[in-house]
Amino acid sequence: MKRPVIFWIAGLIAVSICLYAFVFKNAAETSNSLKENKDTILDPDNKAGRPSVSVALDTVLFNQRLLHITNGDSSGKWPVKSSYPVAGAVLPFKRIIAFYGNLYSKQMGILGELPRKQMLEKLQGEVKKWQAADTTIEVIPALHYIAITAQQSPGKGNTYRLRMPFHQIDSVLSMAKEIDALVFLDIQVGLSTLQKELPEFEKYLKMPHVHFGIDPEFSMKGGQAPGKVVGSFDAADINYATEYLAKLVSENNLPPKILVVHRFTQAMVTNYKQIKLRPEVQIVMDMDGWGHQARKINTYKQFVYKEPVEFTGFKIFYKNDLKEAKSHIMTPEEVLNLKPQPIYIQYQ
Repeated sequence: MKRPVIFWIAGLIAVSICLYAFVFKNAAETSNSLKENKDTILDPDNKAGRPSVSVALDTVLFNQRLLHITNGDSSGKWPVKSSYPVAGAVLPFKRIIAFYGNLYSKQMGILGELPRKQMLEKLQGEVKKWQAADTTIEVIPALHYIAITAQQSPGKGNTYRLRMPFHQIDSVLSMAKEIDALVFLDIQVGLSTLQKELPEFEKYLKMPHVHFGIDPEFSMKGGQAPGKVVGSFDAADINYATEYLAKLVSENNLPPKILVVHRFTQAMVTNYKQIKLRPEVQIVMDMDGWGHQARKINTYKQFVYKEPVEFTGFKIFYKNDLKEAKSHIMTPEEVLNLKPQPIYIQYQ
């Protein structure tokens, strides 16, 4: 009678060991999963892409979003391989729809052309159109303000550029607050440099929802007046900007900054392969050409698609895109046919 009892006890011990091993394995896997997912963060409840820095990123969702905007491209160029961003990344979780311009001019873009209330309502209308065109990614508004404008005359310091007063930037921030929009400060350096101009906006860039844009077209390294020839930025310039922004992010516990780089020619951005990707900064190469939709698509393919950096953008001109015969304003559906799909859309 003792042998069956011994067998029963031995069996019970074996079952207990297996159960313990199973629980321990799952606990270890859960712990490892948390460690893998702690690198980046997204708070789905935050408005206007202003994420908290305390919610762990779902890396599976991050990768799904990247694959989605690749839009079936099989070239191997997209998505660009990089490390996960730090806490609070907007991209690729949300698509940004931005209105571009300057408050002193009705000629530079829709942001300064329409009265405040009408402009904000129109922007929200565009956001709704884009949301309807792609329901899988949340769409958010942004105001993209030209904080330094290139000039045809030398001006003070012979720099051919004019800084906007801070009270105008404050006005843009006030507008953005009404609709929970992001803000981008864009600079056209003329004969000045990023090293001289970027630090002037540090107090604004310390704000979690304020991002940055640079326009190579008006970076006149050859000494010509802006508008005579198309200017350029080198990878070294872009790397300076991202290093500066990354330092702000790290020192102030901010979510990643977005850097928009405008482009519509080959020479506008040189040595693109040397552009450094950083977890603290998300780079958008924005197709900035105007005209017939076929030409715009070709510009995107030649100068954005073929030279991948990180994310892509696409500009739509309410007026200039209608100048050529048989041209029209491209619809969200048309733009979303591009490979990869732009995650940042700008209207001028």
